[in-house]
Amino acid sequence: MDGRTTGPVVTGTSTPLVGRRDALAALRSAMAASRRDGFQFLALAGEPGAGKTRLLGELAAMAGGDGFTPLWGRAAEYEQMLPYSALVDALDDHLDARREEVVRSVGAGQAALLSGVFPGLAADGGPTAGTAAGTAADGAGAGDEPALADDRSGLARYRLYRAVRHLVGTLAGPTGLLLVLDDVHWADDGTIEFLDHVVRHPPAGPVLMAVAFRPAQAAPRVARLAAAAGPRGHEVVVGPLSAAEVRQFLGPRVSRGRSMALYEASGGNPFYLEALARMDGTDVTELPPTVLAALQVELGDLSPGALLVAQAAAVAADEFEPAVAAVAAEVPPAVTLAALDELVERDIVRSAGGRFRFRHPLVRRAVYESAAAGWRLGAHARIAAHLAELGASATVQAHHVEHSGSFGDRRAVEVLVEAARAVTAHAPATSAHWLQAALRLMPDDAAAREERLALMLELSWAQGISGRLAEGRDTARELLRMLPDDDYPRRGRAARVCALMERQLDRPQEARALLLDELSRMPNPRAAAAVPMRMRLVAESMMRVDFRAAQAVLDLMPDNADDWEPGLAVAVAALRPMPALAARRIDDALRYADIAGKLLADAPDEHLSEWLDAIAWLCWAESYLGRYGDALRHFDRAAAVARSTGQTYILTNLLAGRAKTLVATGRLAEARATAEESVECARLLDSGQQLVFALTQLCLAESWSGDDEAAIRAGEEAVRCGVGAGETWEATARYARGQALVNAGRFAEGVEAVLDACNRFDSPRVDPGTLLQACEALAYADASRETGAVAGAVIGIVAGTEADAEAEAGARAGQWAALAVRLEEPRLPAYCGFAALARAHALSREDPSAAAGAAEEAAHALAAGERRLDAGRALLTAGLAHLRAPGGRSRARENLRAAAEVFDSCGARALKARTERELRRLGVRVGGGATTAASGEAARFGLSPRELEVALLVAEGLTNQQVAERLFLSVRTVETHLSRIFAKLEVTSRVGVATALTR
Repeated sequence: MDGRTTGPVVTGTSTPLVGRRDALAALRSAMAASRRDGFQFLALAGEPGAGKTRLLGELAAMAGGDGFTPLWGRAAEYEQMLPYSALVDALDDHLDARREEVVRSVGAGQAALLSGVFPGLAADGGPTAGTAAGTAADGAGAGDEPALADDRSGLARYRLYRAVRHLVGTLAGPTGLLLVLDDVHWADDGTIEFLDHVVRHPPAGPVLMAVAFRPAQAAPRVARLAAAAGPRGHEVVVGPLSAAEVRQFLGPRVSRGRSMALYEASGGNPFYLEALARMDGTDVTELPPTVLAALQVELGDLSPGALLVAQAAAVAADEFEPAVAAVAAEVPPAVTLAALDELVERDIVRSAGGRFRFRHPLVRRAVYESAAAGWRLGAHARIAAHLAELGASATVQAHHVEHSGSFGDRRAVEVLVEAARAVTAHAPATSAHWLQAALRLMPDDAAAREERLALMLELSWAQGISGRLAEGRDTARELLRMLPDDDYPRRGRAARVCALMERQLDRPQEARALLLDELSRMPNPRAAAAVPMRMRLVAESMMRVDFRAAQAVLDLMPDNADDWEPGLAVAVAALRPMPALAARRIDDALRYADIAGKLLADAPDEHLSEWLDAIAWLCWAESYLGRYGDALRHFDRAAAVARSTGQTYILTNLLAGRAKTLVATGRLAEARATAEESVECARLLDSGQQLVFALTQLCLAESWSGDDEAAIRAGEEAVRCGVGAGETWEATARYARGQALVNAGRFAEGVEAVLDACNRFDSPRVDPGTLLQACEALAYADASRETGAVAGAVIGIVAGTEADAEAEAGARAGQWAALAVRLEEPRLPAYCGFAALARAHALSREDPSAAAGAAEEAAHALAAGERRLDAGRALLTAGLAHLRAPGGRSRARENLRAAAEVFDSCGARALKARTERELRRLGVRVGGGATTAASGEAARFGLSPRELEVALLVAEGLTNQQVAERLFLSVRTVETHLSRIFAKLEVTSRVGVATALTR
């Protein structure tokens, strides 16, 4: 608002802008960067009335002149809980006008997902029938997942964010898109989460996203957005005008003395200055002390009828229809339109098509607060009744019902609960808000007690999945206090939920204390009602690596009992393998896994939903035992149940475990996609523990895929989280970072990190399989280092002089190999090759022939254990050893060719590239990549050669932009190919493509 305008602010203004040269230069720079480099994020920060909206108007004018499509939306002060309101405001009219074109571009699957938020895509009951399956940009596919309505986990919004990101890229096309979101300090949680998602996962194409906010009122996440965007981020601080700029703003008709008085009164704030300048006849000594006071003076000049309609409009919405304002004001439509003419003439509101909008949020606030509180309540009630008569959805009615409902109003409670349940999947924070509003209106009497208890449990869950874990925990504790002392079954469930949330908040001691306290209240602590809490105690002990305590509790629990509810026997059985494995009672662990697997196969899903946290332990145990097929099958089934029943805390853990298992079996593209989803879900949940689980697996998947930078970044973030001290998952995160450093060739740092993670093999907290892999990694690192010494003394080896470094490195590698032999467990075939591979590393310098033999032995054992990637690494080691052995070139070629094929099928790009370099040195011609090597496979998959090229690169984990650059295509052409690939392979996601190509 740096200039005096009469047109809609969102279209810019013809009035010259005063000052702001630096800000305008920053806007032009961001525009140029978007045209040149693709997605850019621009944040304008300033106090109310500083001129942020006016600068955004200038940006919109620039964008239009540069061929960009400018779309504009803003959040509203009095509708902060409406889901995605700023995004809907910006995009919905545009989508409605181009619905069929948009549906064709994004596909029916994504259009159906998006229509749950954008009404413009929901005409005629949904997207156009018969449209081809949706495409995916940068991983934004509909996914092999349940429909949005079937996913109660709250993590369906992650799928929604990917779809919106794809939509934005599609709307940008080749000409560009400017997406403006104003006043995001008032945005709902879903909008802020989307912004946080999009700055870390940019859409394709020339997209400039610009937001404006007030720093004092913005959530910390909003203030960090520009920084989170990295080099794509730009932040402009919009400050006050100088005294000279104020004189220029006011023009020559205002005297210098009055100009200085207005400058001092306004502090250079353009909006306040403008409001004061409208008061031409006011003496400088009587200027209002605040901007709201100035606006109240301005409103005082309105006719009573115009003020009434303005107040009704302020109650109605940020952008309102005259008919709704007429209902709220209780005046005829003709009177309303006449009043609107006066309001437009006075620049209180501005026309926006068939609707109207206040010229600035501060004006709406002043108008709203000018109305009496009781009158506002009645206006909200009139609008709510009007919407109900029109058959509007509960979500449309909820805002006005919340502000007008009275205590004991059953209909108001029903509307709020219905609205809350309708938005849970994609806006759980809004769901929680409306549930709280319903509870406030609900009587606390015996008749409503059961319903109140049920809604409180629902509220606790909604708070938890929206990332407000502490609030969810507090609600669950309040529920526990409300339950009768002798209602042991429900108290046990509530205590278990509380303990789970305490665990997510990294408060394991509080979780354990709560469980023990509740158990002490029970007259029979071995009763069926106590079993769920005892199971949670077992899990807490295992997380602390206190497997003896876990086993002690399990030993006191029977396998089944007549009074146990369905599914409980499966849950108890699912907990038994892990403590046995930790105690190296391998036969017992395998037997327990067999029993639990059979019980799980016989149990219907509805019997499992209550006990998924226990079943997750079976899935992880099967992965640790090397039973990868069983583990993946059970991870997938448990994840499906978790999605359908809203158990977010379990789902992120299950996804991380699935990613770990996929890495072990060499399915790296799937592993990366699964780990990325787990990371995003953990961020939405705002759980440090789950984020560490997810980042650990993302680190390993990225590292073995060949993206060292991304791997180390994920590993370092996992370690920086600083949660879980002394627990196995925290140690595993440090190991993953160390492995990534070793793979990146940073051997000294990697060795120290791996040793630290394993506590230098003195009472280590990682699992036996990870210990074996750590030994092999250490042997490889020491064998690969030409000079230098590992910091400190390790298992009796003392570093010597520089001249002895090579010999000492070999000796250390030998020590790691010997330790691996001691740790190896023949009854776990999945890990049996690591000791032989460590021995190959140790022998590689002094006895290449023996090293080659050991590596080939390792390759055979690892392949038998279904560890394809590790088998390929062993073949590479064997090939390199044969190269150094006399007469070994033929065997070297054989092993290196086999290794290259393995790495190609696994998606291990860096290892494949290294192997192919060695083959070229041997004079072997190798193809330019997976696309060349596998071009003859096109017919087998029913794809064209070009489609197969695209599919293979997608399976390697490349984004659409990267595929386009690699194949010299446009991004839109890649998207077209990908839509056909989805249809021909009968999949709906990039993960599905990777899976289909590895069948």
